[in-house]
Amino acid sequence: MSLNAKLRIDRLGQRGEGIAQSPDGLVFVPYALADETIIAEVDGSRGTLVEVSIPSPHRIAPFCRYFSICGGCAVQTLDAPSYARWKHDLVSDTLRHAGLGIDVSDLVDAHGTGRRRATFHARYNQGQATVGFMRARAHDIVAIDSCPVLAPSMDKALPAARALAQALRLSGQPLDILITATDSGLDVDLKGHGPLGKAETRALVAVTLEHDLARLSNHGAIVISRRPPMLAMGKATVEPPPGAFLQATQKGEDMLAEKVCAAVTNAKRIADLFSGVGTFTLRMAAFAQVHAYDQEDAALAALAKAAHVPGFRDVTVEIRDLFRRPLTASELETYDAVVFDPPRAGAEQQALALGKSKVSTVVAVSCNVQSFARDAAILCGGGYEILRVEPVDQFRHSPHVEIVATFRRPVHKLRRVRRLLG
Repeated sequence: MSLNAKLRIDRLGQRGEGIAQSPDGLVFVPYALADETIIAEVDGSRGTLVEVSIPSPHRIAPFCRYFSICGGCAVQTLDAPSYARWKHDLVSDTLRHAGLGIDVSDLVDAHGTGRRRATFHARYNQGQATVGFMRARAHDIVAIDSCPVLAPSMDKALPAARALAQALRLSGQPLDILITATDSGLDVDLKGHGPLGKAETRALVAVTLEHDLARLSNHGAIVISRRPPMLAMGKATVEPPPGAFLQATQKGEDMLAEKVCAAVTNAKRIADLFSGVGTFTLRMAAFAQVHAYDQEDAALAALAKAAHVPGFRDVTVEIRDLFRRPLTASELETYDAVVFDPPRAGAEQQALALGKSKVSTVVAVSCNVQSFARDAAILCGGGYEILRVEPVDQFRHSPHVEIVATFRRPVHKLRRVRRLLG
């Protein structure tokens, strides 16, 4: 049973919600800010904001009319300096609680022109498609006309998504539409529909032509490719496979790559773990030999094809599931630097192996501060020292933050590891 209650918000939580102490315990209230007095409808530990009685001096008006309805943005009403402090503290507080006493650098704004990719969701009712994003704290869809956090290169994405969804209306199957803005146009991958019939294929091809899409795929299988969807990565140009992982913003990719390259600029031979299509490999190859590891063979094939650039050092690739088969300490011996950028789960087993290695420099890139803190603690337990931790904000208005951290094995500890390894 839910009841209205007057609450004083103490702080913002990890998900951007206001946290208040009630007689029955903590209450989490989305869209409330620290130091506000509010009225909330409370049901257990969850609260729904009803009224802001005394607003924070840092509260500003949201810039999107779908804010608090669409579930995409968690924080739009906090002024820029307060927002930057909150996001910085997401990293520093988590590391402190993990026992890692390191000063975290100031938050780097990497939103740039906005996000270059988005997944639109489509649901059907009596043959009509509703296309948009998931509703906040619900399972239905909010039909949107625009999204201000998307880059201008994504302006035509929503009309294309609507047309694609309507072309498949007879199936009635829930549909996810991943759209990426590339240098040669929009690249689309459909998920959820299943195999296409001939009539559906013809309808989708017609939409592709009408909306001038570069490529259309269904569950990773190319339906029609009118132009290769190319992306510049450093001096290279890569054609990512359908649905391939990419950083959310172009500026985010550039900033992460700049920081990674700066950390390993003196290395001669580098291992790039969880390399994907080569976000870091295709930049590091300008000054070092790079061996890229990933379990996605299509991504590695795209990387290898893109690596034929005059002036690049040797680039080699290897298909490997690093969760099941992390590189061992002996395999790591040939590298003087290792870069790893795992999925949100982190790279616990690989961090354990690195802790036993003699690699002098390790650079960790992460989109999950909790798994990063765990992996960082493992590396420090293996003798590494953290030189710097740099938070990069390409997911503006959300609680997500990227991290680039540089670890160095002190010379005296490196000698000890070499003795232990024989």
